[in-house]
Parts: sequence; structure tokens; C-alpha cells
Amino acid sequence: MKIQVKKCSPDTIRTRKPVPPKERRATVLPASCRQLDRLFLPARCRQHDGGAIYKKFAAIIITFLFATSTHAAPTLILINGAPGTEEYGRLFKKWAGQWEATAKQGKAELHQVSGKDKLKSLLSAQPKNSPEPLWLVMIGHGTFDGKTAKFNLRGPDLSAAELAEWLKDHERPLAIINCASSSAPFINALSGPNRVILTATRSGAEQNFARLGGHLATAITDPKADLDKDEQVSLLEAFLTAAHRTAEFYKTESRLATEHALIDDNGDTRGTPADWFRGIRVTKETEDGTLPDGLRAHQLHLIPNEAEQKLSPAIRAKRNTLELQLAKLRTQKKLLDKEEYYQKLEPLLLQLAKLYELKPSTQTQQP
Repeated sequence: MKIQVKKCSPDTIRTRKPVPPKERRATVLPASCRQLDRLFLPARCRQHDGGAIYKKFAAIIITFLFATSTHAAPTLILINGAPGTEEYGRLFKKWAGQWEATAKQGKAELHQVSGKDKLKSLLSAQPKNSPEPLWLVMIGHGTFDGKTAKFNLRGPDLSAAELAEWLKDHERPLAIINCASSSAPFINALSGPNRVILTATRSGAEQNFARLGGHLATAITDPKADLDKDEQVSLLEAFLTAAHRTAEFYKTESRLATEHALIDDNGDTRGTPADWFRGIRVTKETEDGTLPDGLRAHQLHLIPNEAEQKLSPAIRAKRNTLELQLAKLRTQKKLLDKEEYYQKLEPLLLQLAKLYELKPSTQTQQP
């Protein structure tokens, strides 16, 4: 029997073999499953079959949310650069204090360094394969001589190539945030799989003081930055909010903007500016069919919501992988006929459903 597709929605799939209503199994996820229906399934899809599917998943999630927490903490390393002047020193200290408070609230492991040797040793001691992300936040000034971009430290400066060398064996999720001027070349050196690179500038030639860092330190805990209203602020949401506020500063002050932030998390080394986004979605397609930037960054949170905290690191990593596979499938939708698209969509949704059906005691046993 052919797959029958509901006309009311392009992404709702009926089971291949009709079965009595009481025995039907869900093939879609409710909004409570990290609001995936916002990305792939219209809200009305949850109401078919008298709402039975939605009720079943709601029961699963409610049970899941009240399970014993297995949340493991990420690691945040604040790299405090040389301020140059007392005025900048006070400003950078304020930004660092905001990140410190964020780490405390999110129960993240916090380290602060200001010298290159100590940073190298600290990175060497970090777990290389942890499922929990390692955040590096660079607060200070940067330089670019036409060939090499560097972050100014007390003592020898840190080049993008040196940082790339120190991180080459790290397979864990990485969020590298360079709030300095002339920071864009760090994307070229550091971009790769499972990495989010954020820079305050779009080129090494933007050498004036960058204000993005202050807005980012505020946005990471600002409820107004929660663009998708899921009670947590992702790195993507903080980036978009900070970039827009930075642009607004230059507009309000009638100044020529000397910084244009970029984010890269698809490993193509190109980066994407904030004005390419509508909400949390990139409005332009990539030329080579790769995933757009922003998807991985939207999975990283320093202060996760209650539901996110209940996920074990293993389940969260598996969930994130499946979400990216779903996003990849969406980019191919125009190239596939409807039946082939639905055949690829259904198993991914079922795998996600099974993750949320797991009992807390079995979560850590999953890959």
C-alpha cells in the first residue's frame, strides 16, 4: 500500500498499514520535544487522530521532565586580553564578570587565564572527547598585519594558528568566541566539524575597538534574547541579539559601523552575518548544499532550561545529531519526490521519539 499523505501538512506521515486507533504509534513529535514541530511539523499536525498522538507524547515528556537530573556541566574558559588602558580595563573586567556570573548560574566549570603558556597548559589538560561543550571566550583587543591575526595577551600574543594547533585533537563540541577587533581570520583557522566560531568582525581589516563583546555578555542571560521562547538563550540567539544591538549603537550614534560580526558552525570557513537571519533561520541557501550556519549554535546553552537539564550528555548528543540530520534532509526536500522525502523523514522522527521514551536509568547506556 502506498503512503498516504495528509493534505493539510507536507510533513505529516501516516503509517504504511492501517491499524486500529488504540494501537497507532506516533510518527511526529509534540511541541514539548524541543519545539521540533516549529522546524519541521506545523502545529496543526499534533491535532490529527483526535489529538491522541499529542497526548501520548505529552505524557512521555511530563514523566521525563520529573526524572532525576543527569545534567553534566560545560566548561567555560575566559581569556582575558591585555586592556591597553584603564578605561578598557574596567570595561573588559565588567564583561568578564558577566560571563563569570553566567557560568555560576549555569553551573559551568570556570577558568580564567591571561597568558599564553597558562592557556596552552589548560587546554592540554581538558578532556578531548567529552560530550559537554568547551566554551572559549576571548575578551580584549586584536591585530592583523595582513597575514596573521592575533589576540593581544599580557606577554606574547596568541595567533589564530597557535590556537588551532592546541585544539586540533579536541573532538568535543567547541564554542570559540572572539570578541576582539580583527578577529575574522580566526574563523579560517578554527572552523571545523562540531565547532561554533563567533567573531566580532568580518575581516582582519576591521581594526577599531569592537563593542560586540559587551552586548554578547549581556545577551547570553537576557530573556529578551530568547527568540524562540523556549526559556533558554542559545549561543545563536545571543549572537543575533548582540549583533543587532551593536548595529543599533552605530546607527543611533550616527557613526560608520566598524565591526560586523560573523558566526560559523557548518565548517565551511565562510561565516554568516546576523542580517542573513530571520528569527533564528538563515534566509539564504548555501551554494554547495551544506547546512546553513546557526543550527549547531542553537543547540548550545550555558544556562539550559529545565527540560534540557534532564537530558543526559549521551542522549543530548544523540538528539543533537538527529536534529542536524533532519535539517540536512530539509535542505534536500526540493530535490526529492514526496514519497522519498517522507521515507527518509519518518525513521528520523521515530528515533527522536524513542529517545524521549527512554527511562532515566537507561539514558547513560545509549550511544
